[in-house]
Amino acid sequence: MKNKLVITDRKIHKVSVVNQSIEHLWWLWTTHEGLRKLFGADNRVELEPFGAFEIYFNENEASGNQGSESCQILSYLPYEMLSFTWNAPPYNTVVRNHAYKTWVVVKFKEVNNGYTAVTLTHLGWPAGEAWDEALTYFEKTWGTVMKRMETISADTVDPSSFFIKDQDGKMIAIT
Repeated sequence: MKNKLVITDRKIHKVSVVNQSIEHLWWLWTTHEGLRKLFGADNRVELEPFGAFEIYFNENEASGNQGSESCQILSYLPYEMLSFTWNAPPYNTVVRNHAYKTWVVVKFKEVNNGYTAVTLTHLGWPAGEAWDEALTYFEKTWGTVMKRMETISADTVDPSSFFIKDQDGKMIAIT
């Protein structure tokens, strides 16, 4: 088969231990308001399998070149894990316009006294020069996102306004 993608075992792996609750970090990654704070951009997120996970970094560009249009939630476990597809910046047309999308997995785990470990793994990278360029770009970019996540404190916004507690005292999302 001509031009068949060969998926490699390459991945980007970032870990950050943040002085924030799992609930706050989950809110940052899974709500419109949280993603706006984290990425500084408008977005559309539908927390359901195959729901939208679109972040519009360049709203002045033509549709299709604004950000992560057509990216989707793949799966999630509330307060534990979120996975979604991801594309590439508009200048990398080979990767951006390809039907195949890489995917990102973000995991959350309480580690100690209100600190949460956030692990981001970006995987599913095919072999090829354009894919190599995208991987290099995201190696730096995801590091920036993780650093930004560390600076968005819970007192910057009140994430509890988007959650209620169930009978056992666990936080649940308001839908």
